[in-house]
Amino acid sequence: IRPTQDKVREAIFNILGDVSGKNALELFAGSGAFGIEAISRGARSVTFVDNNFRCTKAIKANLSSLDVDASKYNIIRANALSALPRMAKQKERFDIIFLDPPYYKGMGKICLINIGSYDIVSPVGLVLVEHFKKDALDAELERFLFLDERRYGDTVITILRKVSQAYEKI
Repeated sequence: IRPTQDKVREAIFNILGDVSGKNALELFAGSGAFGIEAISRGARSVTFVDNNFRCTKAIKANLSSLDVDASKYNIIRANALSALPRMAKQKERFDIIFLDPPYYKGMGKICLINIGSYDIVSPVGLVLVEHFKKDALDAELERFLFLDERRYGDTVITILRKVSQAYEKI
C-alpha cells in the first residue's frame, strides 16, 4: 500500500471544494483515506473498491471506529476493472471518482479507458487520478476534458471531466 500523502489529500479537497451531498468512488482504495475524508466533509455516499482483503478489512475497521453510518458507504472487494461494469449495470453514478492505482503499471490509463466506456460519471462529475510524474495520461483522454494537473514532488494529480455525448467527436 502506498497511501496518498496527507498534504496531497488536503490539496485535492481544496481543489474539489464543497463535497456535501456528492457521491464518490474511490478505486484502489487502500486504507480508504480519500473516501473517509469525503464522508467527513459531507459526501452523501462513498463506494470503496480494492481487491486486497486486508485493505477492505482496514477500511471497514476505520469506518467503524469513526461510527460512520453504514448507509454512507459501500465496500467492494474486487478488481477495479471488474467492478466498473457492475456499477454501470446497477446504474450507479458518481460525482467524484478518485483513483490511486499502483505506480509504474499503466493502470491509470487502463482505468480511464474503462471509466470512459461506462456511464458511471455524473454529468458534472470529476475524475481525479493520482499518478507518478513520468506516467503520462494524455494519450487516453479522448473521452475526457483535461481540467488541471497539480504536482507534489513525484506525485501528480490529474483532474478530468468526462466529455458528455453532446460534446463527443463526430
